[in-house]
Amino acid sequence: MRPLYRRRYWIDARCAGMQTREELMRQAMKKKIGRLLGAAAMGTLVGLAATQGQTATETELHDLASRKVTWQSPEAGGMTVPLQLLSINDFHSQITAGLTIDGRPVGSAPVLAAYLKDTSARAKGKSFILHAGDHVGASQPQSALLQDEPGIMFFNMLGNAHCRTGADHGRDCNLVGIPGNHELDEGLPEMLRLIQGGNHAQGPYLQNPYQGANFPYICANLVHAATGQPLFTPYVVRMVDGVPVGFIGAILHQASSFLSPESLEDLQILDEADTINNYVRQLRAQGVHTIIAIMHQGGFQQPANELSPYPGTLWGDLVPIVKRLNDEVDVVLAGHTHTVHNALVENGTGKKILVAQAWPYGTGYAAIDLEISRASNDVVAISSQIVTTWADHGPGLQPDSGVAALMHRVEAMGSDIAEQVIASAARPITRAANKAGESALGDLVADAQRTAMGSDFAFMHPEGIQADLAPGRITKGDHYTVQPYHINLIKLELTGRQIYALLNQQWTDLGAEARFLQVSGLTYTWDADRPAGRRIVAVRQNGTPLQPERKYTVTVNEYLAGGGDNFTVLTQGVNPVVGPFIAEALIQYVQAQPQPLNADIAGRISRLN
Repeated sequence: MRPLYRRRYWIDARCAGMQTREELMRQAMKKKIGRLLGAAAMGTLVGLAATQGQTATETELHDLASRKVTWQSPEAGGMTVPLQLLSINDFHSQITAGLTIDGRPVGSAPVLAAYLKDTSARAKGKSFILHAGDHVGASQPQSALLQDEPGIMFFNMLGNAHCRTGADHGRDCNLVGIPGNHELDEGLPEMLRLIQGGNHAQGPYLQNPYQGANFPYICANLVHAATGQPLFTPYVVRMVDGVPVGFIGAILHQASSFLSPESLEDLQILDEADTINNYVRQLRAQGVHTIIAIMHQGGFQQPANELSPYPGTLWGDLVPIVKRLNDEVDVVLAGHTHTVHNALVENGTGKKILVAQAWPYGTGYAAIDLEISRASNDVVAISSQIVTTWADHGPGLQPDSGVAALMHRVEAMGSDIAEQVIASAARPITRAANKAGESALGDLVADAQRTAMGSDFAFMHPEGIQADLAPGRITKGDHYTVQPYHINLIKLELTGRQIYALLNQQWTDLGAEARFLQVSGLTYTWDADRPAGRRIVAVRQNGTPLQPERKYTVTVNEYLAGGGDNFTVLTQGVNPVVGPFIAEALIQYVQAQPQPLNADIAGRISRLN
């Protein structure tokens, strides 16, 4: 059963103000990041813990999230125009099937397409399908090996006859998207190629030439640093039965704090609320009074039931942004935090704004129905719910055939690329550890990660290494078998004192077996006769003891960076820099080594007693 990939949860959580809910963060880490290593169940809402001695099942949480939120203006009345919004977020090119919730199949592009097309067909009026960023990037291996082109191709297939490539993409196109931070994982040129078209250097893949997006990407606050001009069109206006509706896009402002400088070269990310409000004023001058903000930023919300300690409350970095939005904004479609929102949030003047974020990876969508007054051109009624895309129920029983054909092509070509030989091994390179806790494969993986990030040290937990390397040919697919979790590397700064504390966290007070970190760039000695928490005797870099107050750069993966396996010291790291996927780092490293590989245990960990 394939695990659910949750790349960069730690970065996303840190940027969402989770330090204000430390206990909820610990619970969320257990549920979200704990499942990263081997679980196929879908993720949960942040902070959903036992309530009054009970723990809700995943299915019950999805049922809670599906409850409708409604609102009606006191001024409602007269003739109205219906409008439907169907929003997805954080799709991460999850084309293929395999995700489950409590054992039930959920998601996949063909199933998601079936739901969206069925719901759109039943709309009372015009329907728009929107995505709130991270549509590509952080992807499953099949799509990642095809440079995420399948993610864009899939969304293209949801478009109506008016959608097309070109400057305006068709003024009656029913699709709109925005960039998230993961769209910039490989830098600006690759993001633009995915959107505008053109073959990748390693392509062509499924299209020749690759066509790019046939729908508009909008973003108001991602601008050229030199001119202040937006990289993308900041907004689009669509006519809905004679009533103008504006859509404004925005990427999270904090993306600049964890994307690499190369990813944002010559670009600047402006404040979300200030920028949106600026364009709201332009739209209002054009007579547009129904405005949808599509924002790759999110928060956290408990389900609105009587057992929740914070029933219905939305919190996190998205909330102060919403508080500052102009009254003309009616709906905020959110993303980024991989948690469900469906709430009416008051802005600074008391205006209620609907804030909605759906389940990630195509396992759900927000279905929003608006009623717009013909007299005022403004929203007078809202109904919203988060729908789960069950593959064994409703529209999921008849997956979209066209998208299914795309999925099969992705699976076939992705498998072909996975079989490419990239290296060879003279003998087995295994996870088998010596008495000190060190393994040959652990050393190889840690070296690859330190090299990829150019850091002083690297730490890798052995549970994240899932298979040995056999002698003979090594393929791309082997690396995804060795490290099947599609997560990023993170470079952090820690002091020497913190590194000692981190290594001491390999032992707990509960008598459990040690969780030995595989290391690169340093050596350390531990004493089995010392109590847990004080077993590290010495840590050295090139034979020199670490200086307690000196800052060192360390590379870990996202799971560890978020405090996974109780390595909580890593959550104290500063100045994070995001790197490549862990499997990609290993691929790049072994390709650069003399062939065949001949790795042994290097003797970096020494044990006393």
